[in-house]
Amino acid sequence: MKSGTAAVALGTAAVMVMSGCSAMGGGSGGTVTLNMVESLTNPTRTDLLKDLIADFEEQHPKVQVNLISPPTEQADQKMQQMLQSGSGVDVLEVRDLTVGPWSTNGWLYDMKKDLDGWKGWKAMTGNAVNAGEFIKGHTYFVPYGFYGLSLFYRTDLIKEAGFSKPPASWADLEKQAAKIHDPAKRRYGYAFRGGANGNSNVTAAISAYVADRIDPENGYQLKDGKTIFSAPEAQDAVDMYFKLFKKASPKSSVSWGYPEVVEGFSNGSTAFLLQDPEVIATVRESKAVTEKQWNTAPLLTGPSGKTVQPLATAGWGIAKGSKHKKEAVELVKFLSEGKASTTFSKKNSLVPIQKAAASDPFYKTGPWSSYVTMTKNPEKYQNVVQPRSVAWWTEWEQKADADVQKVLLGKMTPKQLLAEWDSFWTEKWKQEK
Repeated sequence: MKSGTAAVALGTAAVMVMSGCSAMGGGSGGTVTLNMVESLTNPTRTDLLKDLIADFEEQHPKVQVNLISPPTEQADQKMQQMLQSGSGVDVLEVRDLTVGPWSTNGWLYDMKKDLDGWKGWKAMTGNAVNAGEFIKGHTYFVPYGFYGLSLFYRTDLIKEAGFSKPPASWADLEKQAAKIHDPAKRRYGYAFRGGANGNSNVTAAISAYVADRIDPENGYQLKDGKTIFSAPEAQDAVDMYFKLFKKASPKSSVSWGYPEVVEGFSNGSTAFLLQDPEVIATVRESKAVTEKQWNTAPLLTGPSGKTVQPLATAGWGIAKGSKHKKEAVELVKFLSEGKASTTFSKKNSLVPIQKAAASDPFYKTGPWSSYVTMTKNPEKYQNVVQPRSVAWWTEWEQKADADVQKVLLGKMTPKQLLAEWDSFWTEKWKQEK
């Protein structure tokens, strides 16, 4: 996700991985070896996947699974190189951010017919079933869970600063983060995401400010057909958001991506973090912050008292170039059903795909309670579908992140950023018609 030498080294590494994996593809003694690649890699998650894979192999003695775990920041690029080669990968992690370009390029296998009548669908929530057809008419991945933004906050620090409750709105966050911010004590208000995928948090703020007028079927569009970036409220949103960087964030956060913002909160240096629920598990492992010192709050609202929650998801898919699609489908099914699915969602702190989770106490207490609050109040916390399946999504992310950097470095104004983003999406939609 993140110059010539680095690119060459990365390419060479990917070729080495592909060469090694391809040699293993056939197996021996009638055994099939599936090469499985994850993208959101961390050691705990990888160990969990290995345990689940061991259970699968025990039930399928003629199938072995070789798990490949590239570093998160390089994973999508490595996976793309492997997919382009047409070999070295059978099952892979597919996200709403990658399914559009990868399926457009013909790299993903459509499992729709293979999963027709599959009992797994009946055990899933409506959102999960719909996500299984993220691109209408096709099943390029089966979701393993959902990501939903919430506000991670330090209970002790907001109390010390004189606040009785966590921020409910973006305006509240700006106020509380600025008051807590004290660089002399190495205490910072907000874990600002200025690096990879920093554009997503900017968009979250804009979406909250235009919540009353947003199109739920296209989270980058207003109900009148114009982009959310063209709205007058968007200017207020970006002005507020970039003030968070100037007034309440560490200077080094100009380049912070996912690992850095999570580490900033987990090591106790930042008071607020906007992130997905998988971070709950990470923070719980922290030695610097105890369970009593933090919690989560619902996603921040805009001036209307409403906000927008993008329905973000990911899951397991199959490479079109796989020579073992039958066995690959069985692995996808296994990971998406019953105990394996529930274990994966709990230990990764994901919003689960199984209907049965609704009655599970695990999801009703502690940091999970904010997600329950949002689910129970859909008019205030509105679900929208962002256009992540478009073929140009990768192009958009690269441009948007570059523009955020320009603003942080003083090379572009927030107003110019909005004009750029409005123009980008307006032109793309025109070309699509």
